[in-house]
Amino acid sequence: MTQNATGKNTGGPPLSGLYVILDPSVSPDRTLLNVLMVSAKAGAKLFQYRNKTASMKVAYAEASALRKVAHELEALFIVNDRCDLALAVEADGVHLGQGDLPFQLARKVMGPNKLIGLSTHNAEQVAAAATVGLDYLGFGPIFTPGSKLDHDPVVGIEGLRAVRRLTALPIFAIGGIELNHIEEVVRAGANGAAVISAILKAPDIQHTVSDFVSRFSATASPAS
Repeated sequence: MTQNATGKNTGGPPLSGLYVILDPSVSPDRTLLNVLMVSAKAGAKLFQYRNKTASMKVAYAEASALRKVAHELEALFIVNDRCDLALAVEADGVHLGQGDLPFQLARKVMGPNKLIGLSTHNAEQVAAAATVGLDYLGFGPIFTPGSKLDHDPVVGIEGLRAVRRLTALPIFAIGGIELNHIEEVVRAGANGAAVISAILKAPDIQHTVSDFVSRFSATASPAS
């Protein structure tokens, strides 16, 4: 049983390394189930299901199938935004945005043993999130995202380095992360990176995921 930085038993791999975001709008010609299966077999251990437009019925069907396969392959499975969906499919946790359910209410809904992550975009948000009992933070966008047009201001590597000292929570860098960025985001203090377009749009997902996993393994974090 693995424990994260807060001491909570996650029941799976640690909250670090590659975090694959599964969003059907980014690569509609590929099934999310196939992306998850290929990525998990290539070494990815942490996935998030993100579908901003699907009905609850469709989202439940997608997330339920993804969660089943993720658990069979011993990977953690997180649902974006929706606590109700996360509970319905027995996901490992939920990832909240700044405009979603407040953390304290999300914790009441999710219970004490589910993971809760939060997207942050500046030092004030990181500082506010550091002491409320979250399990990890997403921080960014570090670079210009390939999957969002209405993104928050780009914070850059220096922005990441500046917030590292504000919290002991695991931080996942997000926003335009490519393979050649892994060393610098880890050196700046990230425990991992959430990756969307670089994987979902890759010509060879298995090879790309394997390269990401290898790059993380080869780069020691100053936060670790």
